[in-house]
Amino acid sequence: MNLIEQAAKRLEQLRQAGAELPEDEGNLKTFSSANSPTKPAHPLPPPATVLKKPELDIVSENTPSPKSAETTLNLDAISASGLLVPNAARSQLADEFRVIKRPLIANAMGRSTTPIANGNLIMVTSALPGEGKSFTAINLAISIAMELDNTVMLVDADVARPSVLNMLGLPPSKGLLDVLQENSLDISGVLLRTNIEKLSILPSGTPHPRATELLASDVMIRLLDDMASRYNDRIIVFDSPPLLLTTEARVLATHMGQVVMVVNAENTLQAAVKQAITTIQSCPVKMMVLNQVRAEKMDGYGYGYGYGYGHEK
Repeated sequence: MNLIEQAAKRLEQLRQAGAELPEDEGNLKTFSSANSPTKPAHPLPPPATVLKKPELDIVSENTPSPKSAETTLNLDAISASGLLVPNAARSQLADEFRVIKRPLIANAMGRSTTPIANGNLIMVTSALPGEGKSFTAINLAISIAMELDNTVMLVDADVARPSVLNMLGLPPSKGLLDVLQENSLDISGVLLRTNIEKLSILPSGTPHPRATELLASDVMIRLLDDMASRYNDRIIVFDSPPLLLTTEARVLATHMGQVVMVVNAENTLQAAVKQAITTIQSCPVKMMVLNQVRAEKMDGYGYGYGYGYGHEK
């Protein structure tokens, strides 16, 4: 006789003795569930243990890159300083840069007769300071950004004396040198997206005593290759240091597809121009832009241009 049968017999005895008992079925169930020491015929499985996935400090390769910061350019102030802005009234300056940019875009997009490696990497430089290279680089980038089919990245590569952010009314910011120092190819965290729809800016970044070595490093070469090939519609314009003042521009020029050399037509000596050109002989395309050219029958100054290939003199 098992425990349940014994309990039922005991309850019957109490009932016959006149004892008041609650409902037999409920009492029996309570007794059997609370006091039975035997294991059920089909034991229930223990509750499942949920293991919490440990948090990893290592960032996986699929972790999204930081989103590029958005910055608003004061277009009215930029226009007042003499720079180009989209949707402005037609001007002599805008027309001059339309002429200047056309062969550069053709070379960059592979529409020239001779394919040019890294043709979408365009360095704007000069022989000496004060010839208008930064002014030219910014205007060239904005003019290209007005195109329907191209996006533009303006890189302030004049790491010794950066001026792009200041000329555009923006505060100093991390940029190219910080990316190189971190041995990284990810520029998204320091890239500035602007309210000129197709224009983004890569600042020069935090000054570094070994800036020349960083620009000549393997990571810089990999970064330039990545920048040149990541987007097939992107043109990258580099504002670089003067060629005869520092060595950074010469190092940078070895990786460029096109070099635009700005010359102050009223002040720069021909000897300085020739010496500067000898430092960029390895660049496939070299374009000369004359700044402050006195235009005949025009009230004011303007630009003139010309360009050549390979080792032409």
